[in-house]
Amino acid sequence: MKINILSLFPEMFTGPLHESIVGKAIEKTLIEVQVVNFRDYTTNRQKHVDDYPYGGGAGMLLQAQPIFSALDSLEKKDGQLGRVILLDPAGKKFDQSLAEEFSQEKSLTFICGHYEGYDERIRTRITDEASLGDFVMTGGEIAAMAMIDATVRLLPGVLGNQASAPADSFSRGLTGLLEYPQYTRPADFQGLKVPDVLLSGNHQKIAEWRQKAALLRTYQRRPDLLKKIELNSQQNQWLREFSKRVD
Repeated sequence: MKINILSLFPEMFTGPLHESIVGKAIEKTLIEVQVVNFRDYTTNRQKHVDDYPYGGGAGMLLQAQPIFSALDSLEKKDGQLGRVILLDPAGKKFDQSLAEEFSQEKSLTFICGHYEGYDERIRTRITDEASLGDFVMTGGEIAAMAMIDATVRLLPGVLGNQASAPADSFSRGLTGLLEYPQYTRPADFQGLKVPDVLLSGNHQKIAEWRQKAALLRTYQRRPDLLKKIELNSQQNQWLREFSKRVD
């Protein structure tokens, strides 16, 4: 996968993208990351990439020209930009489903904004607008890093254990439920014991316990997610049990 990032602060990506899972993916040449400072593409003698909005108003807007020129240069070099993602608080909320969509692409191009916003004409060059949530950040760089991390870990060969990604919270492998509780050695730590079923060696019972525990955790912490999931008869029976405990 080729990942392009347009940013006024390319140094922000120097460390984070070369650490942990993403860094290993780069080392294995599973992904290629190119960070472009779109200030380099401005035709303004003062190297400005922003200006006051027509009609007045607070703040400054990123101009279309530097973004357009940077995208044109990348497209000429690579032949394609793939999905072009504008980081914007007004965009679609990024989630696991969108990460899975992005992971199917050969190329992704992220545009990280700053200042008050964008010249609207920039949106004619994008395929997606994405946001981390209902809050405002000083720029799109941190949001881009989060989306790249969530996407790259889903690529084949990136994780050492290929069963890890499908079992994560929110993944389709768990049909959108939160992840079940997990434990490691010792089996008894300061009186806090690992559930007996996990020590039983009975894989069928362990799988059932995990499904039920994932459903319970979702019911307790994120009941809103259950509205988006089609539950089977067993899961619905467990839900009735959970509700009776509360009653």
